[in-house]
Amino acid sequence: MVWPRRSFLRSAQYFTKRALRLRATPHAIAAGIAAGVFASFTPFLGFHFLLAAALAWVLGGNVVASAIGTAVGNPLTFPFIWGATLQLGKAILHGAHPGPHMPVDLGRALRHLEFSQLWEPLIKPMAVGALPLGLAVGLIFYFLTRWTVIAFREQRRKRLAERARRRAEMQSRTATATAG
Repeated sequence: MVWPRRSFLRSAQYFTKRALRLRATPHAIAAGIAAGVFASFTPFLGFHFLLAAALAWVLGGNVVASAIGTAVGNPLTFPFIWGATLQLGKAILHGAHPGPHMPVDLGRALRHLEFSQLWEPLIKPMAVGALPLGLAVGLIFYFLTRWTVIAFREQRRKRLAERARRRAEMQSRTATATAG
């Protein structure tokens, strides 16, 4: 269910090509991807698409690209993202000395859906840690995506111009051979 049919590399290539072929400006595609990446760092599972779409709209990004960008958050990356956001959030909220720490019975809290017991020890630090971490990684993805889209389109433009030149050359040869 989690493992892709072909491979993770093939899935990554598919998402990359899908994003590069969107009909939008390089900024819109890059802003959409960055919005999706940022949303993936938040602890609000189930709302990543909505959060990414809203953020992409505010930034003038492409909403489809924002959905593609949320693929950064997946079963392979979530443990690392969650661990990093939790630790960074705790450091921001409590500093180097967190003080007394009460253990959380996560299983009980999830079974009984006790949001109040999850907010303070988990969700709040993860949300706080997600802001700088998601922003940093989102910015990296923005600039990387923008550069890639511009390079891809330039390469494509050159390829199409070369193909048109060869086609015109072929037609002139055919016309010369037919006339002669």
